[in-house]
Amino acid sequence: MADRLPIIAGNWKMHRDHLEAIQLVQKLAYHLEGDDYAGQEVVLCPPFIALRSIQTLIQSDGLPMKLGAQTCHHEDEGAFTGEISVPMLERLDVEYVLAGHSERRAMFGETDEVVNAKVQAIRSHGLRPILCVGESLEQREAGRAEDVVTEQLRGSLAGVTVSDPHDLVVAYEPVWAIGTGKTATPDDAQQMCAAVRSELGSLLGQPTADQLRIQYGGSVKPGNIRALMAEPDVDGVLVGGASLSSEDFALIVAHRRERG
Repeated sequence: MADRLPIIAGNWKMHRDHLEAIQLVQKLAYHLEGDDYAGQEVVLCPPFIALRSIQTLIQSDGLPMKLGAQTCHHEDEGAFTGEISVPMLERLDVEYVLAGHSERRAMFGETDEVVNAKVQAIRSHGLRPILCVGESLEQREAGRAEDVVTEQLRGSLAGVTVSDPHDLVVAYEPVWAIGTGKTATPDDAQQMCAAVRSELGSLLGQPTADQLRIQYGGSVKPGNIRALMAEPDVDGVLVGGASLSSEDFALIVAHRRERG
């Protein structure tokens, strides 16, 4: 992993209202010890309505967690009913924004061009995108997994330059492993994350790619976190369902702790 700082992010999707969100974070903080956070970043991505509540809780209790949003609009303002802009997120001390999650691509028709506009907008305001890429089961079985992922990278990062490798995170999330209980083996994850890093080298320069963090996402659980994080090109995880359990997410965050 070289000296890349691991990043553990929880994507709550459309779960938990603001009161339930507060309770979840309080329970998570109770389960974690100070050393569990050391040497890594912990990011929470709740629904929009909970961002303010979680921001206040993190700041008032001094919790070593960072705030993330699940998506954004690429324009700063305008007649875009129901959308949220990056400047709005910036005012809430959001540091990370997911871009191109497979559910946004599949359910809301987000193309690589749309994702690219969001990545550009996120970075223009000093926030950090977590760019999601991944193939479907059909694409994997057809032997096109790597081609699909590299095409997504090229389209989503078109025109993007990165001077600080910490300004961008890429999350490889095989669509067939999201919410299905199926998980790519550690070897599968490593193979694709290595391919992602290679393509990032072509797009952004190898020195930047060598320092840029790549997550794995897809049915991450306490039972597989150690094996996934042991792979040299897996620098973190993007956690879905397990992040809604304070006990499970705490175990994922504290995966380096020796337990009897």
